[in-house]
Amino acid sequence: MAKTIAELQKIREEKKAEMAIRLDRVPGNGKTCILLCGVAGCASSGSLKVADAFEKAIAKEGLGDKVELVKVGCFGLCAEGPLVMTTPDHVLYSHVTPEDVDEIMESHIKGGQAVERLLAGDNVQEELEDALPQIPFFAKQKRIALKNCGFIDPENIDEYIGMDGYVALEKALTSMEPEQVIDEVKKSNIRGRGGAGFPTGKKWESSAVVQDDPKYIICNADEGDPGAFMDRSILEGDPHSVIEAMIINGYAVGAHQGFIYVRAEYPVAVKRLGIAIKQAEDYGLLGKNIMGQGFDFDLEVRLGAGAFVCGEGSALMHSIEGSRGEPRPKPPRSSEKGLWMKPTVLNNVETYANIPQIIRNGGDWFTQFGTEGSSGTKVFALGGKINNIGLVEVPMGTTLREIIFDVGGGIPNGKQFKAVQTGGPSGGCIPEEMLDVAIDYDSLKKMGSMMGSGGMIVMDENTCMVDLARFFLDFTVDESCGKCPPCRIGTKRMLEILEKITSGRGELEDLDKLETLATNIKESALCGLGQTAPNPVLSTMKYFRDEYVAHVVDKKCPAGVCKSMVRYQIDPETCKKCGICAKNCPVGCIAGDKNTPYVIDQEKCVKCGMCMEKCPFKSVLNNA
Repeated sequence: MAKTIAELQKIREEKKAEMAIRLDRVPGNGKTCILLCGVAGCASSGSLKVADAFEKAIAKEGLGDKVELVKVGCFGLCAEGPLVMTTPDHVLYSHVTPEDVDEIMESHIKGGQAVERLLAGDNVQEELEDALPQIPFFAKQKRIALKNCGFIDPENIDEYIGMDGYVALEKALTSMEPEQVIDEVKKSNIRGRGGAGFPTGKKWESSAVVQDDPKYIICNADEGDPGAFMDRSILEGDPHSVIEAMIINGYAVGAHQGFIYVRAEYPVAVKRLGIAIKQAEDYGLLGKNIMGQGFDFDLEVRLGAGAFVCGEGSALMHSIEGSRGEPRPKPPRSSEKGLWMKPTVLNNVETYANIPQIIRNGGDWFTQFGTEGSSGTKVFALGGKINNIGLVEVPMGTTLREIIFDVGGGIPNGKQFKAVQTGGPSGGCIPEEMLDVAIDYDSLKKMGSMMGSGGMIVMDENTCMVDLARFFLDFTVDESCGKCPPCRIGTKRMLEILEKITSGRGELEDLDKLETLATNIKESALCGLGQTAPNPVLSTMKYFRDEYVAHVVDKKCPAGVCKSMVRYQIDPETCKKCGICAKNCPVGCIAGDKNTPYVIDQEKCVKCGMCMEKCPFKSVLNNA
């Protein structure tokens, strides 16, 4: 049933008290809340089985009136899932299994003593920032887009309202003209979090001034970068923040219909979006006469089939229209001629997740975070060779060193940092000497990379940069829509050259061909996918050219990754004649005995590296 503003305010006040106990250690009603990550990352590690175990234990102990279990969104520390946090004491447990539940219940919930062996990180302090325990992973983070993730039930609209949800919408509809809303967004200087970083306020303004109806609002949730899961986590953990922002966007530009274009591979996000939209409709926050203020707005979810090119705005719109996802030349811009050739505003999930707080707190509040040219925070998906794989949100201007070593916990197994890839297949690789550069849109561009949606893949000394460039280009070739020759043909030719180099058949002139092709494709491709496809190649050639030369001139892969150049040999001086290498060889190509050092038959060797991995004496050498 639709709620009046007064009824929404009553729900908010009632829920605020409950949320305060959960978030701020406010002495409450003696009730313990167990927050358990129930979304994709932790669920794949078994968190739903842990939830079942807690539910059974709570019922068995008869503690239903004193203990509440809430399945929440992503805490961010994905490498240590399943994660469980108890409130109001804010103790965070990691790697929790169903077998650990009875101990947590008996020792902590009933006895008040934390189970130390399960504590995440190395300490839990009394002083809290953003309601998270101050272990190193959280200490330098500032959560704005992820503010509610991990703390509210994403399937309960009342909990979102209790966290000041829909206050920004009420403010916009009751006390602001559309132009004032846009001015506040412009004042915040927020730039689009989905790729190029275009100023969001200017984008809204350019659509608002167009005299044409109908107008449309689109949320781009087609998160296609390998290793990226920022948008998914927001939709799974806080879907109402995106819905509220899209309604505000519609009011600001005069649009009455919105679409969320989300990957079908995100079933939990799709499910929770559907629940959230239905709840918003039931409360009268979507549909006709929202909050009794005479503004109408409807919202639909449209599923994408996983085409990477549909992350590009015009290709995404063609897909919503039911056509093949292909980009079109610009101008005209989407703000003038977008969906069904009508004015359209398109922002990604993270951009929208910031909007309610900008409207609620003011644009000037947002600019206190970040840098002059890139205000606010940025969510990154940390992956690759890093200890704390997961989701982090840090102020713009934070250095790569802080993100990778302070927040990310550094490189596993004592390996050396080599490079970090930002921006996914469209980004570039940044070397060690640039770790102390403050990260924002402009600094990344100067280094030959880009912000992109926020994927950040860390590489150690064992990464071959030539093979990495080949990997990303292979992805781009597969995902090209084929509409323009520079992308359809040019990237394929680049991939062929890289495959030639990594197979040991490269020549020095191939390096010149690569650079020439890359430059031409960047200047002539139709859309952002083609224009940025050469970035991984150009950045690795710029910062790691010696590896390309080694592959071409010396016919060696310094990292020992390119199999055609790998040659495993056993050092007869250090071989202990134990036979462990031979026992683990899958093709039986290693021969020797107690009296004779073992030898690898190079003709039979499939170069799997198992012998090197299993040898306890490091007698197997890679003479790449």
